[in-house]
Amino acid sequence: MTLFTWINLVYLLAAIGFILALKGLSSPRHARQGNLLGAAAAVLAVAMTFAIPSVRHAGGRLLLIVAAMVIGAAVAVPTARRVKMTAMPQLVAIFNGVGGGAAALVSTTAFLVLTSNEAVRTVVSRSVVYVNGIPTLHVVSVASSAGKPAIYLIVEVILGVVIGCVSFSGSAVAFVKLQELITGRPITYPGQQVINGLVGVAIAGLALATILTANAWLLLGVALLALVLGVIFVLPIGGADVPVLISLLNSFTGLAVAASGFSLGNNLLIIAGTLVGASGILLTRMMSQAMGRSLPNILFSAFGSVVTAAGGADGAGADVRPVRAGTPEDIGVLLAYARKVVIIPGYGLAVAQAQHVARELADSLSERGVDVFYAIHPVAGRMPGHMNVLLAEANVPYDQLKEMDEANAELPTADVALVVGANDTVNPAAKNSPGSPIFGMPIINADQAENVVFLKRSMRPGFAGIDNELLYNPKTTMLFGDAKDTLTKLVAAVNAS
Repeated sequence: MTLFTWINLVYLLAAIGFILALKGLSSPRHARQGNLLGAAAAVLAVAMTFAIPSVRHAGGRLLLIVAAMVIGAAVAVPTARRVKMTAMPQLVAIFNGVGGGAAALVSTTAFLVLTSNEAVRTVVSRSVVYVNGIPTLHVVSVASSAGKPAIYLIVEVILGVVIGCVSFSGSAVAFVKLQELITGRPITYPGQQVINGLVGVAIAGLALATILTANAWLLLGVALLALVLGVIFVLPIGGADVPVLISLLNSFTGLAVAASGFSLGNNLLIIAGTLVGASGILLTRMMSQAMGRSLPNILFSAFGSVVTAAGGADGAGADVRPVRAGTPEDIGVLLAYARKVVIIPGYGLAVAQAQHVARELADSLSERGVDVFYAIHPVAGRMPGHMNVLLAEANVPYDQLKEMDEANAELPTADVALVVGANDTVNPAAKNSPGSPIFGMPIINADQAENVVFLKRSMRPGFAGIDNELLYNPKTTMLFGDAKDTLTKLVAAVNAS
């Protein structure tokens, strides 16, 4: 077999590894193995890329490639290992954005090669072309008779540039929002949709002109406008819609990688990008359904832009409506003598880094014969699967994690629903208030438990910016304070009961 056949066989093996990795990631029990398998497949693919003749004979540019890889690893590995769980969504957003930006740069480079003299003046095949005497695998193939690249090649480049730039700038804005460098709520302004539409039309016009002329400056204009589109597309999205946004941007990056794979004629990039794009779209759709809303409604309704809480954003006026507050000692007794306790985690659990203490509380209750499990809402936290990752870090048994539908079936028989840092995902307004922005969104039915214990710092609204009627329910007892400190006191109270 030729070298190119061996390269493609290894790429096929890596693609199979990516598919099996996604299969593993579909279950918390096998997620770690799936992640390691995906990483190993990526390492194999990158290593085999150095066998391509054009890379082996790159001369001084080979050193630049290696140096870039070393610098990237030196930045990424310590960052990923040291990041706090509360900052994991930001890390996912920025890494995803870097991937989209890289795909856009690859597509741009492919366009420059396409329009260079070596590529344009020779009609070549999809497999091998000699550039400056160096055999190059599958380069940017066919030139048209008019002396410019074939139209479909330019279209591939434009798709990679547009989608990659939107993903890059959109992910950057998502990072800034999640990092609270700007408000996390939707940012709107008059004529917003009209401006978005005009930018989209301008991109389409420049893209068409680029196809007709193969002008690199026009492609630069497309890239700049796509960066602007990414910013103005993400600014009006905030609140509880952020997890859906992150999933969608991740899908965009996958599609950009696939487009750059077409530009390079690289089958592995096409497969890997398509897998990421398809899985991201499926996850986005599933999360939209979990919120009871359509994707266009999530993207264009500026959900959560207005705080509708009766007490205001700072909790002022919360004393107008009475709530029942308890002590850790009283709640500890209630938990210790319960038959079934459901722990409902939210972003507040991550903020307090309280996942280990939550597991300790669950272990203490289980030792007393209490049936304990965690109810996981699909959009709890700030990114897809945030709560699953958080609890996995604390080594919570997988069989104690139950998704929303399964948990809701058991909540009517639960003695206590212990809400730790969640707010919007247990808000009864989604079921009972037709005028509420979240009306129709499926929630964890904490209000169906016999008793509700709500761990919260204050009476402020949640990330969606709306008041929670569950706080004022007669069966609800509030425990104010830091979740980690409060859970620690509950563990001591349970052990002393």
